[in-house]
Amino acid sequence: MPWLSYQKALNRALGDELARDPAVFVLGEDVRVAVSNVTAGLFKRFGPDRVLDTPLSEQAFTSFATGAALSGRRPVIEFQIPALLYLAFEQIVNQAHKFSLMTGGQARVPVTYLVPGSGSKTGWAGQHSDHPYALFAHAGVKTAVPATPEDAYGLLTSAIRDDDPVVVFAPAAALGKRVDVDHEGLGPVPLGVGRVHREGQDVTVVAIGHLVHDALAVAEELADEVSVEVFDPRTVYPFDWDGLAASVARTGRLVVVDDSNRMCGLAAEVVATAAERFDLVSPPVRVTRPDGAVVPFALALDHAVQPDRAQLAAAITKVLKQ
Repeated sequence: MPWLSYQKALNRALGDELARDPAVFVLGEDVRVAVSNVTAGLFKRFGPDRVLDTPLSEQAFTSFATGAALSGRRPVIEFQIPALLYLAFEQIVNQAHKFSLMTGGQARVPVTYLVPGSGSKTGWAGQHSDHPYALFAHAGVKTAVPATPEDAYGLLTSAIRDDDPVVVFAPAAALGKRVDVDHEGLGPVPLGVGRVHREGQDVTVVAIGHLVHDALAVAEELADEVSVEVFDPRTVYPFDWDGLAASVARTGRLVVVDDSNRMCGLAAEVVATAAERFDLVSPPVRVTRPDGAVVPFALALDHAVQPDRAQLAAAITKVLKQ
């Protein structure tokens, strides 16, 4: 079977959905020349009416997409930099997200907001390295963070077909991941359904996005000492609490590794919910960026604020000893 990269999986999902549904179109800055490679070849295949370059005004074209969705189209917006979502937060959270709720479901806003390259990228520094999926989860916007190429394809496909706004964060550290799979093996992945990547008996590690691969590596390194189960929620909202409950019921211990700031991050929510709902044999532990972290330009300092494998291994050891 051919190798499929994460980045190519996103490109393939967009192409397949454009071909399947004439209501789908792509818009964003420089999408016709495919600066991020996610829209590579789409302008040639589908033309200027389906692949739209926009002015440098995120608030304007995000509002435009809301109007198009209310009129029956299914826009997919590519945001080149995750921090641009802060500019469009009002349009996404206060407008697109709330139309259906405020009209009793009479209005639907099927917009997909795609961020290919979210999180830390070497040398991109403070204003280009955020990973703000927890903000959208907090607001109740459907939010996906795929870890693997097949999930990137499946979750983006489901996001485009969903009748509500969905934000899809594609972590920069995962874009180069590859999997051996043919096109026929790809398909939609339901939003809100997690995935156990590795079964275990001693501790559950919840890992978000690219950190799934770090969790699997640490689990393998510690295999002679501890049996680690790696649980990937895939969507951070809605979160698969039932899936996590089943995992924790097997292990009794919980560690969460999350590439967002510690204060009010996703890891905090998972730990709090686990403390309320699950029977744990030891207190849960989280591994995150520091409070108020801003990613520095210097590579060594960039790495210093990222959750890493050594921190995760230490957290696993800690829950086993408590």
